[in-house]
Amino acid sequence: MAIEPGDTVSVEYVGRFEDGNVFNTSRYDVAVEHGLVEAQGASREDYTPLVFTVGEGAVIEGLDEALVGMDVGEEASVTIPPEKAYGEVDDERVRQYDRETFEAMVGQDPEVGLHVHAENGLHGDVTAIRDDEIAVDFNHELAGKTLVLDIEVTDAW
Repeated sequence: MAIEPGDTVSVEYVGRFEDGNVFNTSRYDVAVEHGLVEAQGASREDYTPLVFTVGEGAVIEGLDEALVGMDVGEEASVTIPPEKAYGEVDDERVRQYDRETFEAMVGQDPEVGLHVHAENGLHGDVTAIRDDEIAVDFNHELAGKTLVLDIEVTDAW
């Protein structure tokens, strides 16, 4: 049975950048091999197949599209450009805050690399501290990147 939009699927995956570096996976053994378990502070239970309904926007567009027509047990390697993944980097999503405003919002001193959760629900990373100005990048961490997903359809219904 070929997968169609509206079908629910279970998919094992390994996500890599074009240079081969693995950034995420559903497979525990791959996560261990590439240092993700330690880096993410995860456990075996955190690595499970993706289960979602194709075409409902629960995953990136490129993965949704790649699954249509595949069968249970089928494997594929799919290259997904930024516009079908997490989009291009948007300079307007990099915001500048004065130190006082930043510290009031975040409750701590700024530090490059600090991951912050804004009151509006956005997540960002402090990317620069200049004089009294703090730059926070609210782009998705994978924005602007071409992704390579090795996928295996393990079930569909």
